[in-house]
Amino acid sequence: MPTPEAIMRHYESDPDVDPWVRGKPAPEQVAVVPYDPDWPARYGRLETQLRLALGSTALDIEHVGSTAVPGLPAKPVIDIDLTVADPVQEDAYVPALEAVGYTLTLREPSWHQHRLLQLASPRVNLHVFGPDCPENIRHRMFRDWLREHAADRDLYAQAKRDAADGAMQVMEYNQRKEVVLRQIYERMFRAAGFI
Repeated sequence: MPTPEAIMRHYESDPDVDPWVRGKPAPEQVAVVPYDPDWPARYGRLETQLRLALGSTALDIEHVGSTAVPGLPAKPVIDIDLTVADPVQEDAYVPALEAVGYTLTLREPSWHQHRLLQLASPRVNLHVFGPDCPENIRHRMFRDWLREHAADRDLYAQAKRDAADGAMQVMEYNQRKEVVLRQIYERMFRAAGFI
């Protein structure tokens, strides 16, 4: 089990490493849309497809991100955390995912060996990590916190809408909402007894 310090650590990308497997994507207007009550069902269909494609290779699959929080506006992209035995061993899972339409997009060794695969329709960000990864725990904690704390959910919703205004890259959007995000993380970590 990761330490609280590992779970609380904010990731900073390595500026000397190009993580893009197929080149940086073209700019695209970031859109935050009202909560869609179909998102959980969409995730359920995707989870079933992933379990069929991967079998026992999928150690865990979780719906994370804003589409996993009822009432929260979001980019209309389903975020999924997939746990495999070793993300570095791409041959164990990437071919099976490619066979059902996913594309390996990012490789970030310095961030818990994170791999990102994307599906174009419906739009999915599939985050691959190893067992007991601090980031998986952090994602679930944040999702559950927002489900249970309406004031922080509303605060984050406004930050998301403000951040999306004119943003043409997801990284720009993420940076714009980072201050509010970290305020919520601090409350969440404090409530968990981490600080």
